[in-house]
Amino acid sequence: MDETSQKIIDAAMSLVRDKGYVATTTKDIANEAGVNECTLFRKFHNKKSIVMSGIDQEKWRGNLTPEVFCDIRWDLAHDLEMFMTEYMKRITPDFVKLSIGLRAPQIYEDTAPFIMKIPQAFMSSLTDYFEQMEQKGKIPKLDFEAMALTLFSSTFGFTFLNASFDHELMGISREAFIKQTVSVFLHGIQDDNKMSSL
Repeated sequence: MDETSQKIIDAAMSLVRDKGYVATTTKDIANEAGVNECTLFRKFHNKKSIVMSGIDQEKWRGNLTPEVFCDIRWDLAHDLEMFMTEYMKRITPDFVKLSIGLRAPQIYEDTAPFIMKIPQAFMSSLTDYFEQMEQKGKIPKLDFEAMALTLFSSTFGFTFLNASFDHELMGISREAFIKQTVSVFLHGIQDDNKMSSL
């Protein structure tokens, strides 16, 4: 990747993050990159090809893979807090805004597989973790996919609201939210276990 192409990609991805895909024009991208539109079209076919090249780069993807959830201690409270913390450390407000911009109908069919990798990594890793905890006799047999989705929804919801409204909507820190969510989640597992044994 030559320097000019990288400038064009960085400009396009920043603009999509800030304005959305539809509102971003090739003229905007060229101006932001400090090149003329002729140069842009020599390097890329169109706006979509620039954005797809950007998605291919690690710097413009949420760096969330199953490998990041490595600090497992087989202690439910600690481990669930770790899952939520690792997600929130990597899925920044800027990434959330970019992923919203990449959901435009004109490109969503192509961008969806990349966007979906984030929730898939979280939920599959958490589901596997729950299954192993059940095998170790530490939690009862429950619907682990539903449990993973519940915890992901809470984690994503906080991240999305934080990206959208900063601290104007929420008067709770990330750390306090994680601890409170895990506490409620653990009570739910315990209560479900009691109900199933009746």
